[in-house]
Amino acid sequence: MRVFDPHIHMTSRTTDDYERMYAAGIRAVTEPSFWLGQPRTSTGSFVDYFDGLLGWERFRAAQFGIRHHCTIALNPKEANDPRCAGVLDVLPRYLAKDGVVAVGEVGFDAMTSEEEKAFAHQLQLAREHELPVLVHTPHRDKAAGTRRSLELVAASGLPPELVLIDHLNETTVGMVADSGCWMGFSIYPDTKMDERRMVRILAEYGPDRMIVNSAADWGRSDPLKTVSTGQAMLAHGFRESDVEHVLWDNPVEFYGQSGRLLLDELPADGPGAGGATFEGNSVLRGER
Repeated sequence: MRVFDPHIHMTSRTTDDYERMYAAGIRAVTEPSFWLGQPRTSTGSFVDYFDGLLGWERFRAAQFGIRHHCTIALNPKEANDPRCAGVLDVLPRYLAKDGVVAVGEVGFDAMTSEEEKAFAHQLQLAREHELPVLVHTPHRDKAAGTRRSLELVAASGLPPELVLIDHLNETTVGMVADSGCWMGFSIYPDTKMDERRMVRILAEYGPDRMIVNSAADWGRSDPLKTVSTGQAMLAHGFRESDVEHVLWDNPVEFYGQSGRLLLDELPADGPGAGGATFEGNSVLRGER
């Protein structure tokens, strides 16, 4: 089974996770920029973080045979902190870099006016840079947050095929399916969505425009949830081609709209197997 995890926060994970992921068939990931668990207090801390996503984490994944891409944005939770307002000014130079395959995560956390302003601003940046957008839907008031997200997307003029609305569930999938946007689902041990519920949604709505991810981060999560969802699909009676369509073809099609995916095979024999030294990584030298 060949798998692309389209939303996973590998900065929070260990090299053991990379080894397990490769062994399970994961060959590519996208890491959205996100909240680190405590507030960042300056624009400079975001700059360091974005540089790490484009440099060190991309290099680290390659050592274990996995292609790493990222999405860049001011996340909704920190859009409420005035100390982070300057992040919007530095985003354009990062959105122009190779390895950045979308703007994200943008969207809502508490559905404040500050979050909405940052969301609308970053939708326009996506239009200017001709990039897809990854939209985070809130944990609370999810239906209202999803509905308002779709309204802002429509007002932005972005084509719906460039927009992925993530963290959906049974109450929100229908409105996103009707919108023409891509539908994202995070498979978690305790919250959000599990494999059996995901299979039921796939059986009802079909595999097209469906994006399944682990969203694994520093909390209780599992970087192999994409793989276990594929196994659950097979047990339910889906064909192997359906599994490949959902777990590989769909994320490749969505993020491929950026023109920046790298999907050629890498060797995976432990550290050093990726073929480049860390010091020689062109991203770290600020090159494109």
